Amino acid sequence: MKTYDARTLANGFAYPEGPRWREGLLWFADQHARTVHALDAGGKQVEQFAVGGSPSGIGWLPGGDMLVVSMETHEVLRRTREGLERHADLSAYHKAQSNEMVVLPDGGAYVGNIGFDFDNGEDPAPTLLLLVEPDGTVRQVADDLLCPNGTVVSPDRRTLVIAESLAHRLTAFDVTSDGSLSNRRVFADIPGHVPDGICLDAEGQVWAASPFTNSVIRVREGGEITATVPVADAGAFACMLGGPDRRTLFICCAAEHHRSKTVALRSGRIDVARVDVPGAGWP
Repeated sequence: MKTYDARTLANGFAYPEGPRWREGLLWFADQHARTVHALDAGGKQVEQFAVGGSPSGIGWLPGGDMLVVSMETHEVLRRTREGLERHADLSAYHKAQSNEMVVLPDGGAYVGNIGFDFDNGEDPAPTLLLLVEPDGTVRQVADDLLCPNGTVVSPDRRTLVIAESLAHRLTAFDVTSDGSLSNRRVFADIPGHVPDGICLDAEGQVWAASPFTNSVIRVREGGEITATVPVADAGAFACMLGGPDRRTLFICCAAEHHRSKTVALRSGRIDVARVDVPGAGWP
């Protein structure tokens, strides 16, 4: 198993999540500070805006408008020149916090939710995955997922892999031409890890943030862990392959994940590691 070293690119955040690379910038949600940030490759902040309902997953429509999940208001917001407006209402499906999202080039978006009241200690319960069409209509495409989290889609758009955090596994589906999901199967069981945010590389392996082992792991289909990036003094909660050659692994880290502590502590940071295989697919 190969080990890559990481360094800190930027810090001072509450709880960074949902990183995305687009046109030379790293975008991510500082969930507990209720803001979205954009950094350049050197770690300099170039943009920031507020999302009152606590932001999570991020993506873009074909015309360039950003989509961002509002966790507490159960909606996908669309950022236009005039500001934030509702793109999709998820409230009929999401009773607990809405969460991660992957947006495809045609504007279709897969959106998950935590499935239970994590912040107040409710027992975990299985939940569902939604597809938000480019026009904002919503339909269910999978169920019985235990804390569905980071999600990726292969370059040919035929396979979706999602992290079931509390099941300690990555789960795969076939994607049909209309975005429906079928042929559910285990991509990888990873006991001892709670996979959070994930990204895909050009060899079909998945990088998964593993917050309670203070690392990011690279997982082959079948469950072999082929590489790791240790994270110093913090949990790793999400990751993204970006940079000009998509070989920079951006890692969202924080020493604390409870909302009651993160905003005051401001231990959140973005770490980076250079890896051998570039990113592929979406996000």
